[in-house]
Amino acid sequence: MKRKTKHILIDLERLRYPNSGIANVFKNLAFGFSKLPTLGNMVVSLYGPEDTIEEIGTGFSVVQRKAIHKMIPFYTFKYHLIHTSHQLSSYFHFKKAGQKKVVTLHDLNFLHEKISEKKEKKELNKVKRNIHNADVIVCISEFTKNDLLENKNLFSFRKEPKIVVVYNGISFPSIDKKYNLGTFSYLKNKKYILNIGVLFHKKNQLSLIKMLPFLDVDLVLVVSSENQSYLKRINKKIEDLGLQKRIHFCYNITEEEKWALIQNCESMCHPSIAEGFGIPPIEAMGFGKPVFLSDRTSLPEVGGEVAFYFENFETDYMVSIYKNGMKEFYDNESEFRAKLLNRAANFDYKVMAKNYLSVYKSLLF
Repeated sequence: MKRKTKHILIDLERLRYPNSGIANVFKNLAFGFSKLPTLGNMVVSLYGPEDTIEEIGTGFSVVQRKAIHKMIPFYTFKYHLIHTSHQLSSYFHFKKAGQKKVVTLHDLNFLHEKISEKKEKKELNKVKRNIHNADVIVCISEFTKNDLLENKNLFSFRKEPKIVVVYNGISFPSIDKKYNLGTFSYLKNKKYILNIGVLFHKKNQLSLIKMLPFLDVDLVLVVSSENQSYLKRINKKIEDLGLQKRIHFCYNITEEEKWALIQNCESMCHPSIAEGFGIPPIEAMGFGKPVFLSDRTSLPEVGGEVAFYFENFETDYMVSIYKNGMKEFYDNESEFRAKLLNRAANFDYKVMAKNYLSVYKSLLF
């Protein structure tokens, strides 16, 4: 018997922030579906900013995201399944009888960060609204899954959802191509540690700045957003240590410039203390670059046995881990690069899309 066609709507409204890490995940998810050999009896539509989605080139139909949809929900009854791809989404909180819903939970970091009670309550309520009627909650790491299970008492569910893990996926560029640094060409002949991410306390870039006087490298901080109070602390520390010429802030980088910065770096350092996943280290591993991570939250799942880990953030200790790690890398460079490339391949965007497709099929057929 021929299966009835099932219509799926994937909420990609966070593509409104095109320079964010989460936007790259969503681009890869959409592109991954377009590259699968077949979707079977499933028809995919994408919800979000039309121009951005069309640039991805998936060929799927696009539903234009409109601000009014927060107050007057977009009509979704024709869809058999809705995928809310971020737990803080302001859309698709309701579903009709028989309709299936998948929600991707990236993290519950707000429960562990030092934020105001008002902000924590606001974020918690958003997550509650999204996952209350979910049939499946997809966590992007085992850490996130365990965090949800440990805090499950904070949430109520219409019915018990299935909780699964699907790692984020990356579209890796060719590492044989020489990428153009563009605006940041002045870094071409410098040896530098690279850090990519928002400039927030939880990302812990301050610990890297404190390391720099004891290393013969510069530090490049690629910043997509920043917390002003944390930026002030960083700027003061840079001034106190006299590092103004050795620390470089890069804003509004293009995709080409990002790959070039990774390709030219000595290493990627990501000492985050709260991370739902951790895409930049995977991107660095995809170029065979050594990565140094904190041993907190999801990062050990990302780096596995091929990363070096900071177990605390005392400067002398971090410097020691870095120097010893770089020596180990260069002593067996060819073999180590191969291990890094192998590790990165586990997080390919087509693997992510295939795993989400399995989740959809489990609900629809």
